[in-house]
Amino acid sequence: MKESRPVVDRISEAVSPILWTLGLELADVVCVGQGSRSVVRVFIDKPEGVTLEDCERAHKALGPALDVADPFPHAYTLEVSSPGLDRPFKRLQDYRRAIGKRVTLKLREPLAGQWRLVGTLTDVADQTVTLAVDDRPTVRAVTLEQRLIAEAKRAVTW
Repeated sequence: MKESRPVVDRISEAVSPILWTLGLELADVVCVGQGSRSVVRVFIDKPEGVTLEDCERAHKALGPALDVADPFPHAYTLEVSSPGLDRPFKRLQDYRRAIGKRVTLKLREPLAGQWRLVGTLTDVADQTVTLAVDDRPTVRAVTLEQRLIAEAKRAVTW
């Protein structure tokens, strides 16, 4: 009989320690599809960025572990990849890794009429983040409670 915990939690618990031994972090787990078309996507990260070789090593190590954890009663496809530069932040660690970088914050309610802020992330605390927003000719510091942030991600310019 399967556990009642969500399958994503069981997969996360099974793969996190394996990734840690490879010098990688679990960024996210997403399960999509149904039946034999199910796909388990494991997103990995590390401070200096993920390489194709990292994905290959993780895939080879995670496959047997997931066979033991047996998240589905049917066949599924395992995909391992980097979460990408513009992925939404999910953990406090994602915010901390972005300190000193430009980020975009989508707010749950407007701040001075703005629903979105773009600036350099300067500080992260347990409940707040501080952003240096360039309001030319000045730069202002904006500190927000994390609960007011609907989505945060790196501001990527091409």
